[in-house]
Parts: sequence; structure tokens; C-alpha cells
Amino acid sequence: MPEQGKTPLRKLLRVPAGGVDLSAYDAGAKPGGPRDKKAGLAATADMGEELAGLQDRLWASSTAGDPRRVLLVLQGMDTSGKGGTVKHVIGMLHPYGTHTKAFKAPTAEEREHHFLWRIEKEVPRAGEIGTFDRSHYEDVLAVRVRELAPPEEIERRYDEINRFEQRLADDRVTLVKCFLHISYEEQRRRLLRRLDRTDKQWKFSPDDIDDRALWPAYQRAYEIALSRCNAPHAPWYLIPADRKWYRNWAVGRLLLEHMRALDPQYPKPGYDVEECRRRLLGE
Repeated sequence: MPEQGKTPLRKLLRVPAGGVDLSAYDAGAKPGGPRDKKAGLAATADMGEELAGLQDRLWASSTAGDPRRVLLVLQGMDTSGKGGTVKHVIGMLHPYGTHTKAFKAPTAEEREHHFLWRIEKEVPRAGEIGTFDRSHYEDVLAVRVRELAPPEEIERRYDEINRFEQRLADDRVTLVKCFLHISYEEQRRRLLRRLDRTDKQWKFSPDDIDDRALWPAYQRAYEIALSRCNAPHAPWYLIPADRKWYRNWAVGRLLLEHMRALDPQYPKPGYDVEECRRRLLGE
């Protein structure tokens, strides 16, 4: 394992081109990460100030016409921590300049439209950091596993997703797509904890148990999606998610690396600063 900080996480966690076998990835691993939970929590907290500063600069630059924005896509099996990641990573940012959308099962109105219709409405605006808790990928994941559309339709959707993400990249959207990779055993532990806690039981559904019977099919559906929609302008990152602290650190670090690469700048004022200073001091 590379020493922390030596290899950018964007390279370390990127899904390789040409296909992926999820069984070959340890969901409890911590590639490139801090040595333990205590160090991981501290490192995540430490990156908050820089992330918030970069977010502020991105938002400010949009007022001067900078079209750039960021879209964080979170996908993963139930209990993999999509909501927890939003809370602990996006929660470090200022609410202004962020936009989070959790996609549930399509409504009757949404089913009457193209599957990307509801997605396009939630794309972040210039200067924003947007987060999708589930996304357009549900239409080649759950839909594939549950056979909710004909196979030929699902096949077309991979190409449509690739064209959609190319349009986003052309419109200066930086895509950060994270697959939160949780193990079958860890999911069982987390589901049992939900049943054990009265403040978590509302998050549990008996359907969660039914979905576990479809685990192999879901893993295969993810492998196909991660391989078919993994372009240079919209790569996938595989995040081991059995350790919550590592998951949060890794997603935060990926977001930080992308924001550093964007390097947004505060716009120069369109007025004479010194003249305004003199006027105020001369009151």
C-alpha cells in the first residue's frame, strides 16, 4: 500500500478501465488512508476548512461568470453510507453553494418521462457543489436486477448515460462518482443495528432483507455499470465502505483533490477599492 499522501487518491481508488471484479476488492481496506479511526476522524476534520474555503471561492467565481461546478455521485448498496457521507463530508461545507438530492423510486409523473428527466433538473448550477444520493445509475442497477425494463432498453441506457455525462463535462461540471463498496457481512451487521435501536428502526424495511437475496445480481449490475460508464471525464472511484471513518475520509479527500485541481479564484472587484476606502474614511 502506498504511503499516505504519496499517491493521489484519484489514482489509487479509480476503477480501472476494461472491467472490474468486486469480489477482488476488500470492503474493509483503507488504501492510502490514515492508520486508524482516531487519525482518520482527525484528518477528515482537518480538511474541512480547506474544503469550505475552496467552495467559497468556487461560489464567488460564479458571480463573475465562471461556469464550473462539481457533482458528487454516491452509489452503493443499502447501508453503505450514502446519507452518512453527505452528513459528514458535505456537512462541513456552507449550505449556500451546495445542493443535495436523494433520489427515491420514480414517482408516477417521473415514470412518464425519460429516465434522465428528473436527473437533469437537479444538476448543480454554476458555483455549486451538488450531491446525488443515488442517481441516474439506478436505472441500470435496480431496474436491471428487478427486470423493470426490457434488456434492450437497459442496454441503450448505458450509452445514454455516457452521452449525458459527456454533456455535463462539456458544460464544465466536474463529476466525482463514488461507489461505496460494502461487504455482505457488514450490511447484515448494520441492518441488525437498525433493528436494535428505536431511533434507527424507521430506516429499516423488510424489503431490505429481500434485497439481500439479490446481492449477487446487484454486484454484477454494479460491475457492468462501473465498467460501461467509466470515461476519462467521468471516472468511477471504488471506496471501501466497511469502515465508516475511512469512507468519509476517502470521499472528502477525493472532493478536496478535485477542488484543488479546479483552483477557483475570488473575482477581482469591478470598482476602485482605494476610492471606496477614501469615501468611507471621509464620511
